[in-house]
Amino acid sequence: MIFSTPLVTGQLVQRYKRFLADIILDDGSPITSSVPNTGSMLGLTDPGIRVWLSLSDGIKRKYAHTLQIVEAQGTLVGINTGLPNRIAEEAILSGLVPSLSGYRDLRREQKYGVNSRIDILLTDPDRADAYVEVKNVHFSRTENLAEFPDSPTARGAKHLDELGNMVENGHRGVMLYVIQRDDCDRLRICGDLDPVYARAFERAMSRGVEAYAIRCHIRPSGIAATGAIPIID
Repeated sequence: MIFSTPLVTGQLVQRYKRFLADIILDDGSPITSSVPNTGSMLGLTDPGIRVWLSLSDGIKRKYAHTLQIVEAQGTLVGINTGLPNRIAEEAILSGLVPSLSGYRDLRREQKYGVNSRIDILLTDPDRADAYVEVKNVHFSRTENLAEFPDSPTARGAKHLDELGNMVENGHRGVMLYVIQRDDCDRLRICGDLDPVYARAFERAMSRGVEAYAIRCHIRPSGIAATGAIPIID
């Protein structure tokens, strides 16, 4: 996934109202940026950290800048939760997730379950349909270990239950965690921050839902999946 225009750099002053951040660009200009992330971004919003932003020339946008990357714990971290679906699609099509390779058709944002949409639906006349739910991961508090979620997510638990229903109906249900940082070599479900999600994950695994994790190489020009990493207990 390549950014369509070069990113600009600056320093974070503060994130507030969840979707906004005040930033001082490297040229000294103060700006307000949109933040495309509804989560807590735990550990990624310390004042003074270096940030990278895309710049839109859309005249209808209230904020021209969008926060894309931050530097935390000595590594670049992608924070835009709108990108993992694209990253996941590229990873699947390039064979980085072997169990999802070889399907004839890939469709995005298909209705399923109860008032839900699946991120990716893989279909093939010779295989069971694969319903793939993609989750963005950027939280790490232990060296080389990514964790999900970084805050309670009732919606995430609902998705796990719905994937289990798909499995019981003869399809494949797949959780694909996209880790937008390259300093982690394993993923763990974060039960202390969201025990409800952790129980839903265990329940989904017992029902036959599959779970995979891929990490990414982050650079100011773009973000790309580099390979699978294990999910540990």
